[in-house]
Amino acid sequence: MWGCGALVGARAGSRLPLELFLAWHRGWFAAAPYSASAEPSRVRALVYGHHGDPAKVVELKNLELAAVGGSGVHVKMLAAPINPSDINMIQGNYGLLPKLPAVGGNEGVGQVVAVGGSVTGVKPGDWVIPANAGLGDCVIQNASNSGVGQAVIQIAAALGLRTINVVRDRPDFQKLTDRLKSLGAEHVLTEEELRKPEMKNFFKDMPPPRLALNCVGGKSSTELLRHLAPGGTMVTYGGMAKQPVIASVSQLIFKDLKLRGFWLSQWKKDHSPAQFKELILTLCGLISRGQLTAPACSEVPLQDYQRALEASMQPFVSSKQILTMC
Repeated sequence: MWGCGALVGARAGSRLPLELFLAWHRGWFAAAPYSASAEPSRVRALVYGHHGDPAKVVELKNLELAAVGGSGVHVKMLAAPINPSDINMIQGNYGLLPKLPAVGGNEGVGQVVAVGGSVTGVKPGDWVIPANAGLGDCVIQNASNSGVGQAVIQIAAALGLRTINVVRDRPDFQKLTDRLKSLGAEHVLTEEELRKPEMKNFFKDMPPPRLALNCVGGKSSTELLRHLAPGGTMVTYGGMAKQPVIASVSQLIFKDLKLRGFWLSQWKKDHSPAQFKELILTLCGLISRGQLTAPACSEVPLQDYQRALEASMQPFVSSKQILTMC
């Protein structure tokens, strides 16, 4: 969530803290120097009143914050990334669109500054993350340059899986290759290389991949399917090419390939808050063991949001834009 100050005013029953936030007490992480004793009445937030170009429709505004009470929770956001899904929401072409006007952003880390009298799940000083948006042996992965892609490489390596990573060609391809391999990628290929006839020999001496993760769509999805093992599955979790997934009929019939979609927001709807927290704790375990690291990030002060928005929409950007609120 892109806002500074006690921005999140939660309204619900006694289960609210578990449903809206995943919380950790101060002892779990080294909390940033911050005093929760004074509850602010005015906050800053990046707000958009209509859909369009994020750099044009998003505005930094001062907002009045109602006093917390009952089951309410006020959270001061500390840092929040700008993700492709955030951009798509503002543009108006995402599967989940909040009621306008809306505060941009779906992820981030915050600190509880005040709670209502009936709240017992969190307390001032706790660190929290939003729980909801809007408030094979081998994996072929497309668009590995993304933050999600880099995480998949590391998680697959931790599980003992090999990854063949497919990225769009770019001037810094060798630099990107070196980084992805340092994260655990076994092979890094361009989309153009994947289309070459000689790629049949590339897969000749290894078990054919049974899983492909695709966040691009378009023609590249056809190539991913072509190299999957019979009975394999391609999971699409993004559409960066803004083109449909193109699947060969012969591949579907004669190789019995399967196409699936994945949306984290829907996964969270289908699973309990406890299951989501278990997922987060599993990832935290990988982080603590050094098996999962954050992608390259650029920290940008909240007031410089336009620069961050423009950078996040540039092609071949390897650095995640992080809005800092403090």
